[in-house]
Amino acid sequence: MTPRHILDFTARSAVMTSAGDHAPLLDDLPAELGALVRVVQGLLLHEHHASAYGVTLSDERRDESHIRPVERMLDRLLARDAWPLQAARPAEARLICVCRHFALLLVAMLRAKGIPARTRCGFADYFGTGRFEDHWVCEYWKPEEDRWVLVDAQIDELQRAKFKPPFDVLDVPRDRFLIAGEAWAKCRAGDADAGDFGIFDMRGLWFVAGNVLRDAAALNNMEMLPWDVWGAMGGPDQPLSADQLAMFDQLSALTRMPDAAFAALQVIYDADTRLRVPATVFNAVRRRLEPF
Repeated sequence: MTPRHILDFTARSAVMTSAGDHAPLLDDLPAELGALVRVVQGLLLHEHHASAYGVTLSDERRDESHIRPVERMLDRLLARDAWPLQAARPAEARLICVCRHFALLLVAMLRAKGIPARTRCGFADYFGTGRFEDHWVCEYWKPEEDRWVLVDAQIDELQRAKFKPPFDVLDVPRDRFLIAGEAWAKCRAGDADAGDFGIFDMRGLWFVAGNVLRDAAALNNMEMLPWDVWGAMGGPDQPLSADQLAMFDQLSALTRMPDAAFAALQVIYDADTRLRVPATVFNAVRRRLEPF
């Protein structure tokens, strides 16, 4: 059983999951998981799948994917129209985003209902590439089964038809989505090839390490963009040192058991400037420093 203080922590909105002035709109939403997932899918459009929905994106629209907090996501969405959140937008009117935003918005909605939830960063193998692709999902507490459940809010009917995942996306098997720390452990043990983990042509142990840190930050309520870089994160031309390997071994172990390691993960994250998200991070897509 997950301790009450951890469930309370994951049921409260925080920096990225707060809806701010839009909080009453979340209060009006249904509390049922499947219904909330459908609401999320009616509000967001993944930039890399937009063409499948008949949408051609301008550079200005692509910039929406750089929005970090839920409050600003809703600012942008509602500036376009003031419909209730339950009203699914036409694809071209949805907020342009990536997988992280689907997960984060679902977490925000669940927390608004008092349901413990957290965003997890890792890798999924169900996108038809034969590899584990960089991906984010929601993890929520299901009390009747006494367990945390992974939910992929991005996979709607169109994507289910395209990718044909052989499982319920409201309960993703943990061998199909690997938490970043689990991917790290498998690569370090020789049970997986680090070259199979990443996105596009960016793959390898350095990429897995970056996602371990992003997952650790998310567990501390700092759900950054998938391309935000800070602290201990390196690049493809920067081999990890022995000290870095040891650090990521430790961080991986903590993130693989975030309930048992709850206090330790908070302590190491807060104390180590290599891990803690600073006031400004490097946006690797825009190639510039940005405040979060």
